[in-house]
Amino acid sequence: MRPYTPNLKPRTPNRTYQMRSVLQMFKGDRVIWVLLVLLTVYSGVAVASSVASLAYRDGGDVTIHIIRHIAFLAVGWGIIYIVHLIPYRFYSISATILLLASVGLLIFTLAKGMVLNDAARWIKIPGTGVTFQTSDFAKIALVIFVARFLSRNQTEIQDFKRGFLPVLLVIGVVCGLILPENFSTAFILFTTCLVLLYIGRVKVKYLLGLVGSGVLLVVVFLLIGRITGASTRAETWQNRIEHYFSKDDTSEAHFQSTKAKIAIANGGMFGKFAGHSTQRRSLPQAYSDFIFAIVIEEYGFIFGALPLIFIYLILLYRAGVIVRRCDRTFPAFMTIGLMIGLVMQAMVNMGVSSGLLPVTGQPLPWVSRGGTSILFTALALGIILGISRSLEEEAKVET
Repeated sequence: MRPYTPNLKPRTPNRTYQMRSVLQMFKGDRVIWVLLVLLTVYSGVAVASSVASLAYRDGGDVTIHIIRHIAFLAVGWGIIYIVHLIPYRFYSISATILLLASVGLLIFTLAKGMVLNDAARWIKIPGTGVTFQTSDFAKIALVIFVARFLSRNQTEIQDFKRGFLPVLLVIGVVCGLILPENFSTAFILFTTCLVLLYIGRVKVKYLLGLVGSGVLLVVVFLLIGRITGASTRAETWQNRIEHYFSKDDTSEAHFQSTKAKIAIANGGMFGKFAGHSTQRRSLPQAYSDFIFAIVIEEYGFIFGALPLIFIYLILLYRAGVIVRRCDRTFPAFMTIGLMIGLVMQAMVNMGVSSGLLPVTGQPLPWVSRGGTSILFTALALGIILGISRSLEEEAKVET
C-alpha cells in the first residue's frame, strides 16, 4: 500500500472567486457601474469610427486619436474609482473652497483664456499642453455649493433675504461668468440649479422671478453685444437661432445640422453597421457634438438611439433610487443635481443631432471624444457612486 503524500501545491483561487473579488472592489450602485461599461463600449466604437475627419484635417493617423481617447477613458475610470471611495462629507467641508476656486478660474478664463472656435472657454495647464474648460469644473462646484446651502438652510430657505437671496447671488455670479462665452452650459447649469431650488422648497414665486431675471440677463447681454459689437459670442447665439429657423441657409451651423439629419436618415431602424458611416468624413465635429448622429447611422434607431436614450434615463432613475435612500439632505441634493446636469447635457446633444435644437457645442457625456470633459464627467459620476457606497456602508453599520 502506497504511503499518503499530501499535495503541498498552493491552491489557486477559482475564476468565480477571483471575479467576485474584483466586483467587490466596485462598490455603490451596481446598475450605474454596468451602465458606465455600456457607455464606454459605445464611446469606443463610435469615436473609432468618427475620427476619420479629424485625422484627415490634422494630417495624422486615426490610430493616434483612438489611442488618445481610450487613454482618457482609462484615466476617467481611474478617477471614478478613486473618487467613489471618498466620503461625501468631504464635499460639504470643501464646498466654499471649490466655489471660490471655480469663480477665480472663470474670471481668469474671460481675461486670459485660450480662444478656440471663437470662444475663450479654455485654460492650458502649464507644462502639459492639456487644455480644459473651466465651466466643467464650475458646474460641479456650484451644484455642490447649492446642495450644501439648501441642506443647511431649510428653515430659512423660504425667506427671501436670509434664504433665497444669498444663493441667488452665487448662482447669478457663476452663470453670469459662464454666459458670455458658453451660453448652452450656462443654461444647463442655471436650469439644474432651478430644479435643485424647487426640490429644496424655495417658493415658486421666487423661482419665477429667477427665471425672469435670467431671461432679462440674456436679453441685456445680446443688446449690449449688438450695439457695441464687443461680444462676438452674442452674435454667434443670434446667428445660430436665426439659422435654426431659416430654411434657405448656407451657414456652417445649417450645414452641420443637415449632414446630421442625413446621417440619421441613412441609419434608419437598424443602421449600416460599424465603420460604414458615409457622413463621418464630411460632418464637422462628428466625433463630438454630432456623435449621436453617427451612432444612429451605423447602429440605427433600434441598436443606437434607443439604447443610449434609455441608458441616460436609467442613470437618472438610479440617481432617484439613491436619493430615496438618503436620510440626509446634502447627499440627496448633490446626487440629483449632478445627475440632472449630465442627463440634461445628453438630451441637449441628442436634440442638436436630431435637428430639434440649434447647434450648441455640447458633447454627449462619456461618449463624445474629449479630454478633460471626460475627466470632469468621471468626477461627477464618481461623487454619485461615492454617495451610494457611503449609504451602503451606513446601512451595514446600522444592521
